[in-house]
Amino acid sequence: MRLRHIPGSEDFVREAASVVNAPERYRGNWSTFFRKEAPLALEIGMGKGRFIIDMARLHPEINYVGIERYPSVLYRALQKMETLEREGQMPLNLRFLCIDARELPDIFAPGEVECIYLNFSDPWPKARHANRRLTSEGFFARYDQILAEEGRIEFKTDNRELFEFSLETAAASPAFQIEEKT
Repeated sequence: MRLRHIPGSEDFVREAASVVNAPERYRGNWSTFFRKEAPLALEIGMGKGRFIIDMARLHPEINYVGIERYPSVLYRALQKMETLEREGQMPLNLRFLCIDARELPDIFAPGEVECIYLNFSDPWPKARHANRRLTSEGFFARYDQILAEEGRIEFKTDNRELFEFSLETAAASPAFQIEEKT
């Protein structure tokens, strides 16, 4: 997906009711934020939000947080949420964060997250950018800090090089087991 700046997207994201501003204040208390005790799932690098919006609608028993770094991209997901709200179909178990995923341990307490979805993440194909990949050692270390003991990461990609890199990185991390699904 090509990233294009959308004028006004920063203000729109900052003021949107579905976006959690200053999310670190909910660290360890996300169930009270959602006003219900339920498993917490994250999608990191959620793009325009189709996957996580669908998941929230299909699974009201789970609280979801969609994470996107770029306001211009998150803006598109918020537009979808506004449409659902007008139609009376907005999922109440979904909120968004406009943050860099490096901040995850500051926002979620140890063991607070049950599932992390990484769907078709940017492959960052240049070797010098490997630490930016959402499946790098640094990110796996962050996920390990916030995942519940039986928590899981679901990773999907159509990029062979990223897939192989991710398998190697996950295998080197003692906290994660690899289970391939086709």
